[in-house]
Amino acid sequence: MKTPPTFAEARNRRQKVRAAGLDPNHWYAVEHDHAVKKGQVVEVKFWKRSVALFRAADGSLHALEDRCAHRQMKLSLGIVVDQSLVCQYHGWGYDGSGRLAHIPHELFGKKFPQCKLREYPVRVRYGLVWIFFGDAARAAAVPMPEIPELEGPDRWACVPVDFTVHAHHSMIIDNVSDFTHAYLHRKYKPFGDAKLTKLEAVGDRVTLSYDTVIGGGGLTRHFVDRKRIDASAIELCYEYPYQWSSTDDQIKHWCLVLPIDERTTRAFFLFYFKSFRVPFTPLRFPRALMTPLLHVANRVHIVPLLAEDRWACEAEQAGYERHFEQPIFELNPAVNAFQALTVRKWEEHLAREAATRGRRDVVPLAHEPTADAADA
Repeated sequence: MKTPPTFAEARNRRQKVRAAGLDPNHWYAVEHDHAVKKGQVVEVKFWKRSVALFRAADGSLHALEDRCAHRQMKLSLGIVVDQSLVCQYHGWGYDGSGRLAHIPHELFGKKFPQCKLREYPVRVRYGLVWIFFGDAARAAAVPMPEIPELEGPDRWACVPVDFTVHAHHSMIIDNVSDFTHAYLHRKYKPFGDAKLTKLEAVGDRVTLSYDTVIGGGGLTRHFVDRKRIDASAIELCYEYPYQWSSTDDQIKHWCLVLPIDERTTRAFFLFYFKSFRVPFTPLRFPRALMTPLLHVANRVHIVPLLAEDRWACEAEQAGYERHFEQPIFELNPAVNAFQALTVRKWEEHLAREAATRGRRDVVPLAHEPTADAADA
């Protein structure tokens, strides 16, 4: 049985986009901040790369390449001791910068190894842990998503939710911005009868708008105050590698994808609302009640709605793996624009990587140890 082509083997845009990774030189949400307790280590993956994320005893977060320099066992299988991440096998301990700090057994007359694992920049924002998987020297200059509504004392309510989807990350981006799939959501009716009114692809952004009825079905229709909010249109943007939407600057969301491999993606969703109407009244819920209300809304509406999208993306992935050689008839021009951007950005990343490897082949790195030195 044939398998889908790699990016280098792909013959058309559809095959290329379904094999493309995401440029690591961006900030990626990897975990909920509350999910990593003091003294805990978890494994996170970015495009088949494993990283050990741990919170030290002082509460600081650190991310290291997920291997012990001794026998290459995953450090995410280890334990946190004070400020160090310790390998479960021989007890080699690494500090938050990745430097080997402790060996509990004898050294057999040899010098203490000068080992240092790769450290990844880490930040916490909007209730999520973010990691920069690319060139660490670029991290400070690369912007993260700016969501002013989720900052400060008057911030809007937001309770992030996430799914691990057995589908390529591009299928999720296609799904959340392509409103032609209203039929899938005929039970919840989050949007309907969408008509594309704008499509612009400029730089690393694809911006589009639909005329559509937002939140017109299910329970949501009782909570959307249509006298204060124009819910007849929505603006969306694929701001590589993120996706966001806005309805009258009152109802917003971000979708943050974490590509694990060619057929697995973790997606974090931030839905946030300026206010909800108290059903069947002109009153609005006070800000203090919005967060507990969102917890309920996530459970009874948002998570079941997104579960339909997850099911569809996973079914599309299975269909692609069976029929990747078959032509498809994509009607929405926005989807073509999303895919073209993803392919271009991945090609640019691969070109930079190739150029870097070429320079290393020409000029050896003096600080890299030889095999004999590493084994000594």
